[in-house]
Formats: sequence, structure tokens, C-alpha cells
Amino acid sequence: MYMSKISRFTKKAVQLAKNAVGGRGEAATLKRGGGFAEYAMLSLHCLRVYLEKSYREALDLLSEMPQIFGEIGRVEADLPDHSTLVKWFDRIKTALWRVLLRLSARLHDPTGHAAIDATFFDRETASKHYCRRTNYRVQTLKTTALVDIESHAILDVH
Repeated sequence: MYMSKISRFTKKAVQLAKNAVGGRGEAATLKRGGGFAEYAMLSLHCLRVYLEKSYREALDLLSEMPQIFGEIGRVEADLPDHSTLVKWFDRIKTALWRVLLRLSARLHDPTGHAAIDATFFDRETASKHYCRRTNYRVQTLKTTALVDIESHAILDVH
């Protein structure tokens, strides 16, 4: 059976997301308006980043890919609104991201050699709406990543 790159990515993203949140048996859509399973939402975020699209564009594109939604355990009728994804993304705990990062780093063969990459991001541009809404000013955000030298896998982020 032929699998596209996006299908292979989705399978791996769902597997990692389920392992990260511990929701292996949880249905992708909970009954009676209880919300969406964490692994399904996390998988949608991974797909959005993979596709390099906005939340709205990614959901529009994915609505045309029923096989991909099947991989996540969803159907098109269960699509969350893009604002639901944005709100859910804002509430994800850093600990969950770090677990997902560690699990995904294990997909690469570590060389035993790593480098530290420190960079600054202009945070005000990324969160202009939040800054205006809360009257808060964030100018820069320093990020440090531990990166495997050969595979370029990010091993940890601070």
C-alpha cells in the first residue's frame, strides 16, 4: 500500500501524541460535548506546523483529506473550529511539549555529540494581540536548544 509523506507523518505524530498524553484508548472525539482528546488536538497542531499553514488554512486543507483525519481517529464533521485549536494551543503545558520533544528525539540515532544553540526571538510581534489586550510588553525571549550534531534533532529546549 502506498503511503504519502503526510500520511506517514500523521501516523508518527498520532503515535507520539498518544504516548505523550497517555491517551492510547481515548476516543478522538468525546461524547456529549466533552471536548476533543488531547492526542487528537496535539496531532492537529503537529500537522499544522508540518504543512506550514495558519490554523484556519490547515483545517481547510485537512478537511479535504479524509484519510488523514481517519489516521487521527476523526471525521470531517468532527473538525474543531480554528479558534478552538488556537485556544487549546495556548493552554498546552510546557511539560507536555517537553515529553513530545523527548519522544520525537528518540526517533533519531543519537551520535553522543550535541551543541547548544541560543537565540533571541522578538516576542512582541508574535503576541501583539496579547500584549495590547493585557497592556503587557515583552521585547525578547531567549531560547536555548540542545541539538544533536549529526541528526540535527532537538534534544531539549529551555
